[in-house]
Amino acid sequence: MYELLYKKVSETISITDEEFEFCKTLFIPKKLRKRQYLLQEGDVNKHTAFVSKGLLRSYTIDDKGTEHILQFAFEGWWMGDLYSFLTEEPSMFNMEALEDCELLLITKPSWELLLDKVPAFEKYFRILIQNNLIATQKRLMGTLSETAEQKYTNLINNFPGCLNRVPQHMIASYLGITRETLSRIRGNIAARK
Repeated sequence: MYELLYKKVSETISITDEEFEFCKTLFIPKKLRKRQYLLQEGDVNKHTAFVSKGLLRSYTIDDKGTEHILQFAFEGWWMGDLYSFLTEEPSMFNMEALEDCELLLITKPSWELLLDKVPAFEKYFRILIQNNLIATQKRLMGTLSETAEQKYTNLINNFPGCLNRVPQHMIASYLGITRETLSRIRGNIAARK
């Protein structure tokens, strides 16, 4: 269960076997069944999760009952509401398993202990947070300036496996378009091939 975490961490920072063994003691293995929640709106996010296996989504529901998907988390990705995790204020998001999942959870006290005892992890999480900020800004700019077809094309180019694992109505929600628009875009792309 820890092999993928080690691989992902090692791609970013250098750590010793002893440091990683210490790291492993701070994580809590957790299994979620499909449709089970990791976090629900209004709850405080007490863990951040590394996805060893499976797929999660983070979403919110507006006043009209419409779902807005903010993020998917595939194997090797992290999922959590950083604001709620750090401030201990209630989350605005729901986080749900789209497939059966195997997760590694870390609490805020354990996370802070890890950063204190293994300084390389401070660099690791800084890089993760920087990359998340960049991706969020790119996504926001895409939402404001790209056509629906450009958004879809970028999604399938950047995350080709998601089309086989994520239902089409959730892809539409993530892109901020209707199911009908997504269907039309897919038809147009197929007709050009």
